[in-house]
Amino acid sequence: MTPRRAPRPAWVALAWLTAAATLWLLAVPSALAQHGTATPARADTTRLDYGLQPRQIARHTWVIEGAVDDFSRANGCNIINTGFIATPAGVIVVNTGPSRLYGEQQRRAIARVTPLPVVRVLNLNLHPDYFFGNQAYADVATEALAGSIAGMQAEGKAYEDNLFRLCGDWMKGTESTPARQALVPGRLDFGGHRLELRRLDGHTADDLVLIDHSTGVVFAGGLVFADRVPTAPHAELPAWRQSLHRLRELARALPLTVMVPSHGPVHTDLRGLEQTLDWLDWLEQTLARSAAQGLDLGEVLRQPIPERFQRWAAMPAEYVRSVTYLYPRHELAALRGAPAGGPVAPVAPVTGQ
Repeated sequence: MTPRRAPRPAWVALAWLTAAATLWLLAVPSALAQHGTATPARADTTRLDYGLQPRQIARHTWVIEGAVDDFSRANGCNIINTGFIATPAGVIVVNTGPSRLYGEQQRRAIARVTPLPVVRVLNLNLHPDYFFGNQAYADVATEALAGSIAGMQAEGKAYEDNLFRLCGDWMKGTESTPARQALVPGRLDFGGHRLELRRLDGHTADDLVLIDHSTGVVFAGGLVFADRVPTAPHAELPAWRQSLHRLRELARALPLTVMVPSHGPVHTDLRGLEQTLDWLDWLEQTLARSAAQGLDLGEVLRQPIPERFQRWAAMPAEYVRSVTYLYPRHELAALRGAPAGGPVAPVAPVTGQ
């Protein structure tokens, strides 16, 4: 019988982790922390391989880019940008993707970059591709704003059904696994990074934004879309626009070096934010004007879409969904002679995002 090995003292494990962190940091010079060429995932449907490729965008900071598209079997429902910050204090993961399989492959992709352990997982809002990979992090604290957790718990089963229908085998073994811990927004020092967790709203009732004051990187979550039609199943457009104006101020004050939208290309300026704001302004004005004219839903959808939006990903499907979700509010407001700024009556969302 092999004798049982005595447990290592805690200081031995700590010393090993510190040494590993030091060696890894020495192996990643700051010159690599530059905004390089985009490397979105290329899904292999025969092997159910998402093809996740972490790309370094700043010191200790990586992004894993999803397809700039709508949910489909061809992309494995991977249309989200996830990321991680790997510091001597451990790794913080931002969003875990649309499935258990994605979460597992994401965790292996992180391990290819760094030997450091994942110590925190942040889900930036309640939509399924932000948290359905949480199953792969059962041993780690998964965190979100309290309102997001409530939404995950309320809508998770419907998300499961819809994504299984849309993406088939990619979703095998996936169960809705909401974040387990409600986080409190604020600032924290983590592994040499001055991070800020800020609550905004409008895309959903609780939109978490991660701002790194040390590197100028902003993980903007669903508030910012780039080259893609924004989704709106939980949106309040006035609040969303207000949050974007606030986020613009915060980004300029950093100053911003990289903006990571949850959907669309990563960029080094405010392009995605301005695109999203432009779209929301146009959409709100179009719906309000149409309701004032007494147009029905079909007539609204037949109106021309400005050329600057026509080539965006998920057009026209996402536009049709947004109008379907939001127009009843404007019709009711027109009848009452009141602004259309309140929350939409609950509608079962197709997928979220």
